[in-house]
Amino acid sequence: MPRDPLIVSGVVGDVVDPFTRCVDFGVVYNNRVVYNGCALKPSQVVNQPRVDIGGDDLRTFYTLIMVDPDAPNPSNPNLREYLHWLVTDIPATTGTTFGNEVVHYESPRPSMGIHRYIFVLFQQLGREAINAPDIIDSRQNFNTRDFARFHNLGLPVAAVYFNCNREGGTGGRRL
Repeated sequence: MPRDPLIVSGVVGDVVDPFTRCVDFGVVYNNRVVYNGCALKPSQVVNQPRVDIGGDDLRTFYTLIMVDPDAPNPSNPNLREYLHWLVTDIPATTGTTFGNEVVHYESPRPSMGIHRYIFVLFQQLGREAINAPDIIDSRQNFNTRDFARFHNLGLPVAAVYFNCNREGGTGGRRL
């Protein structure tokens, strides 16, 4: 029986509680589809990705959160979670361009180790149900679970993550 990559990687546990995926959800950087555990370089994720959300009712709205639970480095993630992007009020069947960008996209720039960058999707109770700027005073030490609890979002409806590490000059032995 195949293991769920979100569990194996620690995404479930570090960032979210166990959930059942129930909405189609796709993230694409420059024609590169993000799938759980794929590796992307910082130069490939400079610009915000295209995010497509499924569903069949434009009256259903979603919140997208992108975090790095490994900041500033995986062996000492004392800034866990670092908030890279937050978009609310995304209608079903559309994408983030139709939502309300509360926290602008900040491209991943890991300085040490391999970081997991996680996109988490929640279904909202209604439109404009989230007044996020009131509780977000810093990108550092954001907590996806607390945010979801505060806004009555429940468990995620979808999530995907990619791995990313610093380009050039890292790893390997020098002879």
